[in-house]
Amino acid sequence: MTDTNIIEIRYFSGYIRNWRSLCGELDISLTLSREEREEAILKAAYAKWGLEMMGHIFGMFAIALWDDEKKKLFVIRDQVGQKQMFYAVADGELICSGDVNEIAADPRFEKRLNKRMLQQYLFYGYPIGDETFYEGMYKLMPGHYAEWDGKNVTVHRYFFPSFEPDNSKSPEEFAKEIEAVVEEILGEEKGDAEFPYKESFLSGGVDSSYLLAASDAQAANTVGYEEAGFDESALARRTAEILGKGFNVKMITPGEYFERIPTVIEKMGQPLGDASAVAFSLGCAAVREHAKVVYSGEGIDEFFGGYNAHKRVLPDDWTYLTCSHIMSEEVVKSLMKDFDESVKAVDPVAPLWAEVRGQSPLAQKLTIDISLWLEGDIYLNTDRTSTACGVELHTPFSDLRLFNVARKIPSEYQFDGEQNKVVFRTAAESKLPHEVAFRKKVGFPVPVRTWLADERYNKPVEEKLFGETSQRLFNQDAVRDMWERFTGGESLLWNRVYAVYVFLLWADINLSC
Repeated sequence: MTDTNIIEIRYFSGYIRNWRSLCGELDISLTLSREEREEAILKAAYAKWGLEMMGHIFGMFAIALWDDEKKKLFVIRDQVGQKQMFYAVADGELICSGDVNEIAADPRFEKRLNKRMLQQYLFYGYPIGDETFYEGMYKLMPGHYAEWDGKNVTVHRYFFPSFEPDNSKSPEEFAKEIEAVVEEILGEEKGDAEFPYKESFLSGGVDSSYLLAASDAQAANTVGYEEAGFDESALARRTAEILGKGFNVKMITPGEYFERIPTVIEKMGQPLGDASAVAFSLGCAAVREHAKVVYSGEGIDEFFGGYNAHKRVLPDDWTYLTCSHIMSEEVVKSLMKDFDESVKAVDPVAPLWAEVRGQSPLAQKLTIDISLWLEGDIYLNTDRTSTACGVELHTPFSDLRLFNVARKIPSEYQFDGEQNKVVFRTAAESKLPHEVAFRKKVGFPVPVRTWLADERYNKPVEEKLFGETSQRLFNQDAVRDMWERFTGGESLLWNRVYAVYVFLLWADINLSC
């Protein structure tokens, strides 16, 4: 690469957490505006390290970079997929964006439903893998980059979330490493004077509590409901009081929730059967009234083994289909009119499963969840909803440096009876009372299963389930059976009902099926 090579940053979405140290290493002035600084860092990092630049940048990023000497466009997504990135070739050009809607709106792109993705979505409840709901539009997967030479797109993997346990260290030593890395990461966040005021999301569980305690967030935010079995706001409030932080709660009503769903699905760009996305959107909108930057604790469960599915023993001949899969192939076949026998639920997982063969069961599951579930559901939700609400979401616990500690921890250290992610909890206890650090997992539960079955709120859902689009794509007898069983008391069917409903919403907004 010559000194005269022209490097252009044609797209950037994200946050470079270690920008201060990079500016020093790359001789970039700290007086530049954020936009100028980020562009200067990306250009200088590529000029110095080439595509190895990704190993030097900590934070979250989706980048499109033009190398004039090579006459190539490089499209890059961060290692774990905190930022979205999609691409399509149309009219001889590569179109890329972190927003599916932006590509779909390009007049050169022809919008056609990808029924393979619909089938996979019904299996899993989220858009899994590198295809999208549009034929010819693809997702750049985490830890990958694509190069475009004007004729062809070639995709390469530069990062794989592998686990290599180090049995020479004790759980306590790993906990100390976690403490040090958390301090380093949040020290960089605290040093960013452009964001003097920040807040944080808080469920009351260990991840968000540790983040609130260790960060410079001045207030915590949560959502609540009148339904006592789902409302965790009192628990979150007590945690905030213990830590001496401000506290805000957004109480969500059923009417407000259902009114928000179409907006969330439209802004998401693709259907997402995760009911927490709507609650998260309402929470982000509430935060935006008093803060522009908010922390959230995503990443820990997938790095350290925080889900019950991570503890379950699978039969030797099973493949782990991520921690979320909502319908069997038999159920999907009964629903879809054009069921494709060649599209199997295992397809997105099988290549990864083959790569992790021989590792511990926990390491296998975590690699699958980081590669597919975390980016396909969690980050799709948090990235698109926060962006749509005008909030900049920072996820410090998704930092690659923290994963690099997690990947070395032996599986036997992670569980103690019913308790999970024990080493991380031990580290968190340096900032939290024991009862908070070792509190049972808490998330942002939503009483959707109750609301969906309530005829005061579910009429729009019923109309979609039996509307024109549904009639074209789904077997109505199977849809009716699902609906009547659910409203008749089989509450565990709520996620199937919700997933089909939000798909139909999305299709009616975006397609003529």
